[in-house]
Amino acid sequence: MTRILLIEDNRDLAYGLRNNLEIEGYDVEVAHDGVAGLRMFSNVKPDLTILDIMLPQLDGFRVLKTLRQKDRATPVLLLTAKGEEFDKVRGLRLGADDYVTKPFGLLELLARVEALLRRTQPPLAPTNDAHEVHRFGNVEVDAAACSVRRASESIELAPKEFSLLLALLRARGAVVSRLQLMREVWGYSAAVVSRTVDTHIAELRRKLEENPASPRHIITVRKTGYRIKP
Repeated sequence: MTRILLIEDNRDLAYGLRNNLEIEGYDVEVAHDGVAGLRMFSNVKPDLTILDIMLPQLDGFRVLKTLRQKDRATPVLLLTAKGEEFDKVRGLRLGADDYVTKPFGLLELLARVEALLRRTQPPLAPTNDAHEVHRFGNVEVDAAACSVRRASESIELAPKEFSLLLALLRARGAVVSRLQLMREVWGYSAAVVSRTVDTHIAELRRKLEENPASPRHIITVRKTGYRIKP
């Protein structure tokens, strides 16, 4: 049975989420503070962690940083406060795979959980393209090695950032819509509305563009999506 670790200090919310996740067939363990969450993560070895940012004893950011030092593969879904864009970006930079903003709909959270659990490796990780190397500007992307270099400097991307970059590169300059990216990289259906793509695009620009505020290569196509310009 798929195991989920829920780290949430609001006991009423945790109780409701646990019940609904168990109805969906998941085995759920709950921790109510950051210290207990880290201890339980080591003991339970969950398939996915749902992590609140505002936690007693050890906040969600420090929990996430510690988790990622131990394990970069297990998906982490953050629960963030409404309107706190900085929290979302900081969480993604620390290695979160996605986030849900409170208050959230149960169906949206379940859809995100299902999509993240489908990932056993980066969704677009290469299999038969061992010699696939992409270049744009001074950036070189080796699909087989899952490596990115910018002007000979190695750049570390989170798994979802790397998959998103490959999805754009494999379009060979064509526009890829946000919906296509949500489906290909996150496995979400059209029913899930999210700013996740835009937030990850902003992170790619920060890491790979000389001037992220005026990108030359990772281009926004208004009302449509994104494309890579050589």
